Amino acid sequence: MANPAAGWYPDPGGQPGMFRYWDGAAWSAALSPTPHAAPPAQGLVQGASGAGTGHGRQPAAGAVAATPGGRSSKGWVVALVAIGLVVVVLVGLGVRALSSAVDPGNNPGPGNQPTSQVCPDQRPQTASPEPDPADGRVHGGALSFPLLPEPFGPPEPDNRVPFGRDVQVQSAFVEDYSEGSWVASVMVAELIAGDGFFTPEQGSEIVVKCVLGEFYGSNTEVHREDLVNEARTLDGKDAWLVESHLTFDIPGLETKGETLILMIVATGEATSSLFYASIPDTSPQFMAPAREAMENLRVDA
Repeated sequence: MANPAAGWYPDPGGQPGMFRYWDGAAWSAALSPTPHAAPPAQGLVQGASGAGTGHGRQPAAGAVAATPGGRSSKGWVVALVAIGLVVVVLVGLGVRALSSAVDPGNNPGPGNQPTSQVCPDQRPQTASPEPDPADGRVHGGALSFPLLPEPFGPPEPDNRVPFGRDVQVQSAFVEDYSEGSWVASVMVAELIAGDGFFTPEQGSEIVVKCVLGEFYGSNTEVHREDLVNEARTLDGKDAWLVESHLTFDIPGLETKGETLILMIVATGEATSSLFYASIPDTSPQFMAPAREAMENLRVDA
């Protein structure tokens, strides 16, 4: 399992507003109030990399015995297990508090990733995924919603989603333009969880930032107006709901705005799943089915 990339991370020792440098194998003794500082020249924290800490030996006072993503020296094993579940350690964030991952000056907390990358790496779909049950529902991650009727197409996997895997999406055609087809979409997926995705609130902000950066083109300015941004529960699980109206101007596209609906659900101790819907302003008839899908969302056993 790869170690997190080198970079400044919120101090695992818990000092508010401070960042500690991780060189890819061990922590530096130096702290910085900014994650944009140059890598420090100081030595490593004693015992942080495993060198100098024998069996049964405790790290020296002030040492940090955790890798980025660990909440404390007691919790680093749990964090590594969570990271191991997603095969690779996310670097550069994550989806997140979540806004802290994107804006490290906003109350940073343990588990956030460096600020140089907003979205996790895209992940391919499983080569031979297990078939979903024939129960009239669309399944992705640990969530499902009732199958949407036409004009929504049948559920399809999607390996372009940079923040999810085990993705199932239903889409309805809206318009053609130079780059292809613009559609209304409703999907469920497993959230790639690890560093930066510790709470539904953190996950929601990172995913929204990722959507704005990935789905509309790097040269498109997207304006976001949050309509809902609040805690929810789903089947007894902690969740966070974001509903935003987005506006943009893409050459050749009649659609100039759409509503984004996102719910992140903590579906397990180390896993989260997401519901995502995108409904263009030019096709308001698709809003009711999307909301009905969310209202009938459920956590699968």
